[in-house]
Amino acid sequence: MIHFVSEIPGAGTWRTMEEIRQGWSRDKKYYIEAADGRAMLLRMSDISRYDRSKLEFESVKKLDNMDILMSRPIDFGVCNQGRSVYSLFTWVEGEDARDAIPRLSSQDQYLLGIEAGKALRSIHEIVGGSSHASWAEYYNSKIDRYIQNYQACGIHIEGAEAILRYIEENRYLLEGRPMSLQHGDYHVGNMIITGTKELGIIDFNRLDFGDPWEEFNRITWCSEISGYFASGRINGYFNDDVPDAFFRLMALYIASNQISSVHWAIPFGEEQIDIMLDQAKDIFNEYNGFRSHIPSWYLAKANL
Repeated sequence: MIHFVSEIPGAGTWRTMEEIRQGWSRDKKYYIEAADGRAMLLRMSDISRYDRSKLEFESVKKLDNMDILMSRPIDFGVCNQGRSVYSLFTWVEGEDARDAIPRLSSQDQYLLGIEAGKALRSIHEIVGGSSHASWAEYYNSKIDRYIQNYQACGIHIEGAEAILRYIEENRYLLEGRPMSLQHGDYHVGNMIITGTKELGIIDFNRLDFGDPWEEFNRITWCSEISGYFASGRINGYFNDDVPDAFFRLMALYIASNQISSVHWAIPFGEEQIDIMLDQAKDIFNEYNGFRSHIPSWYLAKANL
Protein backbone atom coordinates (compact mmCIF):
# COMPACT_ATOMS: atom_id res chain seq x y z
CA MET A 1 0.00 0.00 0.00
CA ILE A 2 1.16 3.54 -0.81
CA HIS A 3 3.12 4.83 2.18
CA PHE A 4 1.23 8.09 2.78
CA VAL A 5 -2.04 6.25 3.55
CA SER A 6 -0.54 3.30 5.42
CA GLU A 7 -1.46 4.86 8.78
CA ILE A 8 -5.18 4.96 7.94
CA PRO A 9 -7.00 2.15 9.81
CA GLY A 10 -7.90 -0.64 7.41
CA ALA A 11 -5.71 0.66 4.56
CA GLY A 12 -3.84 -2.61 4.53
CA THR A 13 -6.99 -4.32 3.23
CA TRP A 14 -7.44 -1.96 0.27
CA ARG A 15 -6.90 -3.71 -3.04
CA THR A 16 -7.56 -0.71 -5.32
CA MET A 17 -6.58 2.94 -5.01
CA GLU A 18 -7.16 5.15 -8.06
CA GLU A 19 -6.75 8.93 -8.11
CA ILE A 20 -9.76 10.97 -9.25
CA ARG A 21 -8.67 14.02 -11.22
CA GLN A 22 -12.06 15.67 -11.80
CA GLY A 23 -13.16 18.85 -10.05
CA TRP A 24 -11.58 22.07 -8.77
CA SER A 25 -10.86 21.07 -5.19
CA ARG A 26 -7.34 21.36 -3.81
CA ASP A 27 -7.87 18.03 -2.08
CA LYS A 28 -6.52 14.82 -3.54
CA LYS A 29 -9.33 12.33 -4.16
CA TYR A 30 -9.10 8.58 -4.57
CA TYR A 31 -11.45 5.74 -5.39
CA ILE A 32 -10.84 2.96 -2.87
CA GLU A 33 -11.94 -0.65 -3.05
CA ALA A 34 -11.41 -2.83 0.00
CA ALA A 35 -10.79 -6.58 -0.01
CA ASP A 36 -14.42 -7.19 1.04
CA GLY A 37 -15.67 -5.32 -2.04
CA ARG A 38 -16.65 -2.08 -0.31
CA ALA A 39 -16.12 1.02 -2.45
CA MET A 40 -15.08 4.24 -0.72
CA LEU A 41 -14.00 7.82 -1.42
CA LEU A 42 -10.80 9.07 0.19
CA ARG A 43 -10.07 12.80 0.42
CA MET A 44 -6.57 13.95 1.39
CA SER A 45 -5.67 17.51 2.43
CA ASP A 46 -2.59 19.25 3.75
CA ILE A 47 -2.46 19.26 7.54
CA SER A 48 -2.88 23.06 7.46
CA ARG A 49 -6.52 22.38 6.49
CA TYR A 50 -7.17 20.16 9.50
CA ASP A 51 -9.76 22.42 11.15
CA ARG A 52 -11.60 23.04 7.88
CA SER A 53 -11.58 19.35 6.94
CA LYS A 54 -12.83 18.34 10.38
CA LEU A 55 -15.65 20.88 10.17
CA GLU A 56 -16.64 19.48 6.76
CA PHE A 57 -16.60 15.90 8.03
CA GLU A 58 -18.62 16.73 11.16
CA SER A 59 -21.13 18.70 9.07
CA VAL A 60 -21.66 15.76 6.70
CA LYS A 61 -22.30 13.56 9.76
CA LYS A 62 -25.28 15.82 10.55
CA LEU A 63 -26.86 14.67 7.29
CA ASP A 64 -26.34 10.99 7.99
CA ASN A 65 -29.92 10.30 9.09
CA MET A 66 -31.47 11.98 6.04
CA ASP A 67 -33.01 10.02 3.20
CA ILE A 68 -30.57 11.31 0.58
CA LEU A 69 -28.37 9.20 -1.68
CA MET A 70 -24.97 10.66 -0.82
CA SER A 71 -21.46 9.85 0.34
CA ARG A 72 -21.69 8.87 4.03
CA PRO A 73 -18.86 9.63 6.49
CA ILE A 74 -16.77 6.66 7.63
CA ASP A 75 -13.56 7.93 9.21
CA PHE A 76 -11.45 11.05 9.74
CA GLY A 77 -7.92 11.55 11.00
CA VAL A 78 -4.27 12.38 10.38
CA CYS A 79 -1.81 10.32 8.33
CA ASN A 80 1.37 10.64 6.28
CA GLN A 81 3.45 11.16 9.44
CA GLY A 82 1.34 14.13 10.49
CA ARG A 83 1.56 15.93 7.17
CA SER A 84 -1.93 15.10 5.84
CA VAL A 85 -5.51 14.92 7.02
CA TYR A 86 -7.85 12.33 5.53
CA SER A 87 -11.63 11.92 5.26
CA LEU A 88 -13.12 8.60 4.22
CA PHE A 89 -16.65 8.30 2.81
CA THR A 90 -18.86 5.68 1.22
CA TRP A 91 -18.78 5.65 -2.58
CA VAL A 92 -21.91 6.50 -4.59
CA GLU A 93 -21.88 4.57 -7.85
CA GLY A 94 -23.34 6.25 -10.91
CA GLU A 95 -22.77 8.36 -14.00
CA ASP A 96 -21.90 12.06 -14.00
CA ALA A 97 -25.25 13.87 -14.12
CA ARG A 98 -23.91 16.23 -16.79
CA ASP A 99 -23.60 13.27 -19.14
CA ALA A 100 -26.63 11.25 -18.04
CA ILE A 101 -29.38 13.88 -17.82
CA PRO A 102 -29.38 15.08 -21.47
CA ARG A 103 -30.05 11.51 -22.65
CA LEU A 104 -33.22 11.19 -20.58
CA SER A 105 -36.76 12.18 -21.52
CA SER A 106 -37.92 15.68 -20.55
CA GLN A 107 -40.22 14.11 -17.94
CA ASP A 108 -37.37 12.15 -16.33
CA GLN A 109 -35.17 15.24 -16.38
CA TYR A 110 -37.88 17.20 -14.57
CA LEU A 111 -38.49 14.44 -12.00
CA LEU A 112 -34.78 14.24 -11.20
CA GLY A 113 -34.82 18.01 -10.74
CA ILE A 114 -37.67 17.59 -8.27
CA GLU A 115 -35.52 15.12 -6.33
CA ALA A 116 -32.58 17.54 -6.38
CA GLY A 117 -34.80 20.29 -4.95
CA LYS A 118 -36.17 18.06 -2.21
CA ALA A 119 -32.69 16.86 -1.25
CA LEU A 120 -31.47 20.45 -1.02
CA ARG A 121 -34.44 21.40 1.16
CA SER A 122 -33.48 18.55 3.52
CA ILE A 123 -29.91 19.84 3.77
CA HIS A 124 -31.23 23.29 4.61
CA GLU A 125 -33.21 21.95 7.56
CA ILE A 126 -29.97 22.10 9.56
CA VAL A 127 -29.67 25.63 10.96
CA GLY A 128 -27.15 27.45 13.10
CA GLY A 129 -23.38 27.27 13.28
CA SER A 130 -22.69 30.30 11.09
CA SER A 131 -19.76 32.60 11.80
CA HIS A 132 -21.59 35.42 9.96
CA ALA A 133 -23.24 37.79 12.44
CA SER A 134 -25.29 39.30 9.61
CA TRP A 135 -25.83 37.69 6.22
CA ALA A 136 -26.50 41.07 4.58
CA GLU A 137 -23.26 42.52 5.93
CA TYR A 138 -21.27 39.45 4.91
CA TYR A 139 -22.68 39.13 1.40
CA ASN A 140 -22.62 42.86 0.63
CA SER A 141 -18.93 42.81 1.48
CA LYS A 142 -18.55 39.88 -0.92
CA ILE A 143 -20.35 41.80 -3.68
CA ASP A 144 -18.08 44.82 -3.11
CA ARG A 145 -15.05 42.57 -3.52
CA TYR A 146 -16.49 40.95 -6.66
CA ILE A 147 -17.10 44.35 -8.26
CA GLN A 148 -13.66 45.64 -7.32
CA ASN A 149 -11.97 42.55 -8.78
CA TYR A 150 -14.06 42.74 -11.96
CA GLN A 151 -13.25 46.39 -12.55
CA ALA A 152 -9.55 45.73 -11.97
CA CYS A 153 -9.24 42.65 -14.20
CA GLY A 154 -9.62 44.50 -17.51
CA ILE A 155 -11.97 41.96 -19.14
CA HIS A 156 -15.45 43.18 -20.11
CA ILE A 157 -18.57 41.09 -19.62
CA GLU A 158 -21.32 41.80 -22.11
CA GLY A 159 -24.13 43.68 -20.36
CA ALA A 160 -22.03 44.38 -17.27
CA GLU A 161 -23.66 47.78 -16.77
CA ALA A 162 -27.13 46.25 -16.56
CA ILE A 163 -25.89 43.43 -14.33
CA LEU A 164 -24.28 45.90 -11.93
CA ARG A 165 -27.41 48.05 -11.93
CA TYR A 166 -29.56 45.05 -10.98
CA ILE A 167 -27.15 44.21 -8.15
CA GLU A 168 -27.22 47.74 -6.72
CA GLU A 169 -31.02 47.99 -6.97
CA ASN A 170 -31.56 44.69 -5.16
CA ARG A 171 -29.00 44.56 -2.38
CA TYR A 172 -31.82 45.31 0.07
CA LEU A 173 -33.11 41.75 -0.49
CA LEU A 174 -30.21 40.44 1.60
CA GLU A 175 -31.57 41.99 4.79
CA GLY A 176 -32.97 39.59 7.33
CA ARG A 177 -32.19 36.42 5.39
CA PRO A 178 -32.02 33.22 7.49
CA MET A 179 -28.95 30.99 7.52
CA SER A 180 -28.65 27.21 7.31
CA LEU A 181 -26.19 24.52 6.34
CA GLN A 182 -25.22 24.78 2.65
CA HIS A 183 -23.80 22.12 0.34
CA GLY A 184 -21.70 24.96 -1.05
CA ASP A 185 -21.49 23.87 -4.69
CA TYR A 186 -24.89 22.43 -5.55
CA HIS A 187 -25.21 21.74 -9.27
CA VAL A 188 -25.11 18.89 -11.82
CA GLY A 189 -21.32 18.72 -11.65
CA ASN A 190 -21.64 17.38 -8.11
CA MET A 191 -24.46 14.94 -8.80
CA ILE A 192 -24.59 11.42 -10.20
CA ILE A 193 -27.37 9.36 -11.75
CA THR A 194 -27.55 5.68 -10.87
CA GLY A 195 -28.51 2.88 -13.24
CA THR A 196 -32.02 2.99 -11.78
CA LYS A 197 -32.32 6.76 -12.41
CA GLU A 198 -31.78 7.80 -8.82
CA LEU A 199 -30.08 11.08 -8.02
CA GLY A 200 -26.96 11.04 -5.84
CA ILE A 201 -25.27 14.06 -4.25
CA ILE A 202 -21.47 14.14 -3.93
CA ASP A 203 -18.56 16.47 -3.08
CA PHE A 204 -19.59 18.15 0.15
CA ASN A 205 -16.15 19.69 0.63
CA ARG A 206 -17.46 23.27 0.34
CA LEU A 207 -20.00 22.96 3.12
CA ASP A 208 -20.80 26.28 4.77
CA PHE A 209 -23.57 28.16 6.55
CA GLY A 210 -25.47 30.96 4.83
CA ASP A 211 -28.68 31.98 3.12
CA PRO A 212 -30.26 28.74 1.85
CA TRP A 213 -31.46 30.48 -1.32
CA GLU A 214 -27.86 31.33 -2.21
CA GLU A 215 -27.50 27.63 -3.11
CA PHE A 216 -29.28 28.44 -6.38
CA ASN A 217 -26.44 30.70 -7.55
CA ARG A 218 -24.97 27.82 -9.56
CA ILE A 219 -28.24 26.56 -11.02
CA THR A 220 -27.00 28.04 -14.30
CA TRP A 221 -24.84 24.91 -14.71
CA CYS A 222 -28.07 22.89 -14.42
CA SER A 223 -30.16 25.01 -16.79
CA GLU A 224 -27.32 24.91 -19.31
CA ILE A 225 -27.91 21.20 -19.85
CA SER A 226 -31.63 20.99 -19.01
CA GLY A 227 -34.22 23.67 -18.32
CA TYR A 228 -36.53 20.86 -17.20
CA PHE A 229 -34.08 19.69 -14.56
CA ALA A 230 -33.37 23.23 -13.34
CA SER A 231 -37.11 24.04 -13.19
CA GLY A 232 -37.81 20.81 -11.33
CA ARG A 233 -35.09 21.68 -8.84
CA ILE A 234 -36.83 24.97 -8.00
CA ASN A 235 -40.36 23.54 -7.97
CA GLY A 236 -39.30 20.53 -5.88
CA TYR A 237 -37.57 22.75 -3.34
CA PHE A 238 -40.70 24.90 -2.90
CA ASN A 239 -43.25 22.13 -3.40
CA ASP A 240 -44.64 24.00 -6.46
CA ASP A 241 -45.29 27.20 -4.50
CA VAL A 242 -42.36 29.42 -5.51
CA PRO A 243 -42.43 32.94 -4.03
CA ASP A 244 -41.62 35.86 -6.32
CA ALA A 245 -39.07 37.07 -3.78
CA PHE A 246 -37.07 33.91 -4.42
CA PHE A 247 -36.64 34.69 -8.12
CA ARG A 248 -35.52 38.24 -7.36
CA LEU A 249 -32.93 37.02 -4.87
CA MET A 250 -31.77 34.15 -7.11
CA ALA A 251 -31.19 36.69 -9.88
CA LEU A 252 -29.11 38.80 -7.46
CA TYR A 253 -26.94 35.82 -6.53
CA ILE A 254 -26.53 34.78 -10.16
CA ALA A 255 -25.68 38.35 -11.21
CA SER A 256 -23.06 38.55 -8.46
CA ASN A 257 -21.58 35.24 -9.59
CA GLN A 258 -21.27 36.48 -13.17
CA ILE A 259 -19.42 39.61 -12.08
CA SER A 260 -16.97 37.43 -10.12
CA SER A 261 -16.59 34.68 -12.73
CA VAL A 262 -14.04 36.21 -15.10
CA HIS A 263 -11.64 37.29 -12.37
CA TRP A 264 -11.92 33.77 -10.89
CA ALA A 265 -11.14 32.19 -14.28
CA ILE A 266 -8.00 34.18 -15.07
CA PRO A 267 -5.54 31.83 -13.28
CA PHE A 268 -6.97 28.89 -15.25
CA GLY A 269 -6.24 30.38 -18.69
CA GLU A 270 -7.97 31.67 -21.80
CA GLU A 271 -10.19 28.64 -22.32
CA GLN A 272 -11.80 29.00 -18.90
CA ILE A 273 -12.17 32.77 -19.36
CA ASP A 274 -13.99 32.18 -22.64
CA ILE A 275 -16.30 29.67 -20.95
CA MET A 276 -17.22 32.23 -18.31
CA LEU A 277 -17.76 34.98 -20.88
CA ASP A 278 -20.01 32.73 -22.96
CA GLN A 279 -21.99 31.73 -19.89
CA ALA A 280 -22.37 35.37 -18.84
CA LYS A 281 -23.74 36.21 -22.30
CA ASP A 282 -26.24 33.34 -22.13
CA ILE A 283 -27.40 34.36 -18.66
CA PHE A 284 -27.73 37.99 -19.71
CA ASN A 285 -30.07 36.88 -22.49
CA GLU A 286 -32.01 34.49 -20.25
CA TYR A 287 -32.77 37.40 -17.93
CA ASN A 288 -33.66 39.70 -20.84
CA GLY A 289 -30.76 42.01 -20.07
CA PHE A 290 -31.68 41.75 -16.36
CA ARG A 291 -34.93 43.55 -17.05
CA SER A 292 -36.63 40.36 -15.86
CA HIS A 293 -36.00 38.52 -12.60
CA ILE A 294 -37.34 35.17 -13.86
CA PRO A 295 -35.06 33.34 -16.33
CA SER A 296 -36.51 32.33 -19.68
CA TRP A 297 -35.74 28.63 -19.11
CA TYR A 298 -37.94 28.41 -16.00
CA LEU A 299 -41.12 26.36 -16.31
CA ALA A 300 -43.75 26.42 -13.60
CA LYS A 301 -45.48 23.08 -13.04
CA ALA A 302 -48.66 24.52 -14.61
CA ASN A 303 -46.78 25.20 -17.85
CA LEU A 304 -45.30 21.72 -18.27
